Amino acid sequence: MRKPHLFLLATVAVAAAAFVYDRPRHSAKSAAASGTGPVLFPARSDREEEIELTYWEKWTGFEGEAMKATVAAFNRKRVRNAAGRIIRVNLLTTSQIDRKAMLAIAGANPPDLIGLFSYNIHVFAGKGALMELDGYLRRYGIREEDYIPCYWRLCRYKGSMVCLPTTPATIALYWNKDHFAEVRLDPERPPGTLRELDEYAERLTVRDGGGRYVRLGFLPPEPGWWNWGWSLWFGGRLTDDEGRITADRPENVAALEWVQSYSKKYGTKGLQSFRGEFGPFQSPQNAFFSGRVSMVLQGVWFANFIRRFAPKMFEEDRWGCAPFPSAVPGLENVTIAEADVIAIPVGAPHPDEAFEFIRFVNSREGMELLCTLQGKHTPFKEVSREFLENHPHPKIGLFIELAKSPNAWTTPQTPLWLEYRLALSAAFDRVWLLKASPAEALRDVQREMEARDAAERAREARRAGTGADRRGR
Repeated sequence: MRKPHLFLLATVAVAAAAFVYDRPRHSAKSAAASGTGPVLFPARSDREEEIELTYWEKWTGFEGEAMKATVAAFNRKRVRNAAGRIIRVNLLTTSQIDRKAMLAIAGANPPDLIGLFSYNIHVFAGKGALMELDGYLRRYGIREEDYIPCYWRLCRYKGSMVCLPTTPATIALYWNKDHFAEVRLDPERPPGTLRELDEYAERLTVRDGGGRYVRLGFLPPEPGWWNWGWSLWFGGRLTDDEGRITADRPENVAALEWVQSYSKKYGTKGLQSFRGEFGPFQSPQNAFFSGRVSMVLQGVWFANFIRRFAPKMFEEDRWGCAPFPSAVPGLENVTIAEADVIAIPVGAPHPDEAFEFIRFVNSREGMELLCTLQGKHTPFKEVSREFLENHPHPKIGLFIELAKSPNAWTTPQTPLWLEYRLALSAAFDRVWLLKASPAEALRDVQREMEARDAAERAREARRAGTGADRRGR
């Protein structure tokens, strides 16, 4: 069996070493003598011709190392700006990047580049905090038709591009093949419908002699990162085409009725006790790695953690992944498509030079380096053969196809998405714990978010035309 992780580790080591030994140095400044005799200037070097960009990024761990390697690759190219100065990027890992970046922009002291989550885009853009990039895109021939549509769409705000993607991701069903074989399910055949998933889950569930759960086939709130999104597999929508809230649609109610069916069937007390036994996500005690849950909804990045925390499962190919099954006949390849993005904040000191780095990241070379090291797919429709052959995720093709699906869902264009997502997650919890009916919980969300949405639209109307110039030059 090929071992793509060897390629991954070798690439990180080489690139990280290059980063360490090629750190940016500040330009030397000559001091002018005042008043007496000639001024002697030292010989100039390329280092003295540098312009240094500050890039705030949120990643740590192997993801942070991947971007360090990408920055190092750009710096080694010694790209020059229009004045002939070498552009050098200085990467700074920044916690709470959304809060700190917004404060820096409001204080007119932003970095040159910021890396954001997909859910930050419309919050920042709605406040006029991001430069529009359309002029740069036209200048450098960066075309919509080269991108998987959902990722281009994700970066657009009110008809303008305000960022570009860095590391995209889609989500799918992962299953434990050993568990399938144990209960005489075909290990190579995942459930094809939601009803079939429920049947598999029941067969895979194991109790001890006292009735306590030893293993569950499936658990809707595990890992709990997309509790707000189950309606997507029921044909539901969270907003309309204009971004207005549609929390209480019948399909959304049906999704939470399905969620609640697990609570009613398996019992909230027993489920809560069982979930309390899980270890942290990044540990061998993770519910999936430790064999406590047989099927989970997870992202393309999950293979990185299977390799690390369940290496035998990874090496022996005792896991599978496939599209999470839909509740609606004919509704196929439903997924949530997210992406980290890179943007130029309004007021950035060097926007032209900053875009040169964005341009590199959004080249095939830069993007395939970064996404290979992070174990994700690229936002492009076409990738190189080497990218597919050397990728650390042996099933990366599935996640690319999911991204290309017309049923790939992206963050809605509303600056209220964070609040809306929290409200939907709170509704999920009420339903899961049998404290509210699905219809009641979603009616409450609809009322709350409609009022907030109306207030936000009124504020946005007042702000219209008063923001800073955000156009790419």
